[in-house]
Amino acid sequence: MKKTTIALLVCLCLPIPAQGAKRRLPEKAYQEQWCKGRGQVEYVLPDKTRCDCLTSTHAVEFDFGSKWVEAIGQALYYSLQTGKRAGIVLILEDQQDRVYWLRLNSTIQHFNLPIDTWSIGPSPQ
Repeated sequence: MKKTTIALLVCLCLPIPAQGAKRRLPEKAYQEQWCKGRGQVEYVLPDKTRCDCLTSTHAVEFDFGSKWVEAIGQALYYSLQTGKRAGIVLILEDQQDRVYWLRLNSTIQHFNLPIDTWSIGPSPQ
């Protein structure tokens, strides 16, 4: 085998660390904390996808700060499927995550997207 082929095989076999492996708490813990008393956690939609929290007014997506872009699409889709207003709870685990909060809200504002936002997370250390 050529060296490049061996190198490629080695790279393909190496474990890839999961994004968010160093999270303080799993996303589900934040969902349950925020949604308790507000709505239903993991509401199953007709197409078998799951809205993280369905309240009387909002279809809410939870995501960690670095996944703010994905949260926009999911929240809008859940809103479409439920007829409720889209919402995003962005999980901010430390002070550096504030940049994602700014990116999320400036994008929503710039494009006048029908999405309400909240943040949640432990106090920065």
